[in-house]
Amino acid sequence: MFSQLSNQIFRSSVDTYHVSDNVDAPINNPYQHPSIEYFLYLKNWIDTVQWHLEDIIREPNIDYVTALLIKRRIDRSNQERTDLVEMIDSYFLDKYKNVKVADNATINTESPAWAIDRLSILALKIYHMEQETLRNDATEKHKEECRKKLNVLLEQRVDLSTAIDQLLDDIVSGRKYMKVYKQMKMYNDPSLNPVLYAKNK
Repeated sequence: MFSQLSNQIFRSSVDTYHVSDNVDAPINNPYQHPSIEYFLYLKNWIDTVQWHLEDIIREPNIDYVTALLIKRRIDRSNQERTDLVEMIDSYFLDKYKNVKVADNATINTESPAWAIDRLSILALKIYHMEQETLRNDATEKHKEECRKKLNVLLEQRVDLSTAIDQLLDDIVSGRKYMKVYKQMKMYNDPSLNPVLYAKNK
């Protein structure tokens, strides 16, 4: 099952990141480029670093220069995440390009890779909620509330994993077909962002 592979890789990435717990730690991707495993690991590593950048930028006393630098880094990270999702969808498009699509086949509301993107973020939520249940400096009430939230997140992972595998099975069998739209983010494109192209006039 593809979701099982993804969940294993995501957890490995999250665990490895937290050995150093440093947003500047180098990634040591254990998978061979350009395998799908390599890109799944890279995807989650980027998500994990961005998760912690989002924490850092919310420091109440952060200075404006540092905050701006982190915000720009988050912007770059978002673009990298989007590029990777589209790359993973390209993998599926190529893998299933010879599938005979049924006449009554339907399209899904989101592509496989965007669902996998949510699974990657869910791995981070699960890890950090689990950490909250183990905090020595937290009250028992806090830990109990976090245990309840963790159970919901674990159930959500089961449901999302099942939905992803069912979607891929439907695509393989021709019951559904893939149609991928590029995100076309405009604010990063100097020819589409009016603030940027106005400077070139």
